[in-house]
Amino acid sequence: MQQYRSISDKRTTQRYVFWLLLAGFAVIAAFVALQPDNRLDQSVASYIQGFEADKITSIMMFFTTVGSTKFTILITLGVLAILYAKFRKANELLFICAVLGGSALLNTVLKLIFHRARPEVHRLIEETGFSFPSGHTMAALALYGAVAFLLWRHASTVALRALIIGITALFVFMIAVSRIYLGVHFPSDIAGGILASGMWLSLVIWVYQWWQENGKTR
Repeated sequence: MQQYRSISDKRTTQRYVFWLLLAGFAVIAAFVALQPDNRLDQSVASYIQGFEADKITSIMMFFTTVGSTKFTILITLGVLAILYAKFRKANELLFICAVLGGSALLNTVLKLIFHRARPEVHRLIEETGFSFPSGHTMAALALYGAVAFLLWRHASTVALRALIIGITALFVFMIAVSRIYLGVHFPSDIAGGILASGMWLSLVIWVYQWWQENGKTR
């Protein structure tokens, strides 16, 4: 009975997380649709870009490269190979593919819906395509969030789990901030990307855990 309540509580929490992220994204999306060129975006971007220096630019270039499509694919393939070699669980490979594939598709659809142009000032690099939501941010959260979830499940100590969460948060944060610093995204693009990808990740986690638990009870 206690185990059943624990599973039920987890599902309830995941549902709350999903709806909270969805509500947050709806607010950001409405803000972007009504005020695509707003002072809040400009003020936050100006503050971040005010730290511009050669060393910081090099660091930001590193993180934005790590978050690029090419490197995301390479990292994903490496992670899939390591996870399968270590744990021999094909369902974990399917989980990562579902998270990344769904996040990429969602990003494409949302960009086509909002058609938001990229910032036109203070660009340190050139990018094409629409701006909202940030594809780099969505891919980073999807990839590192999915990997962190799986590693967290296999971690045996609280300290190791905390380390996993900390490293994941650092990489996602730096990739996200690099896009603002380099002048190719508005801060609201980043916020929208985090909320949209987080929403999808939480939904896939909920389905994955339901599938795992439902399969075990049969």
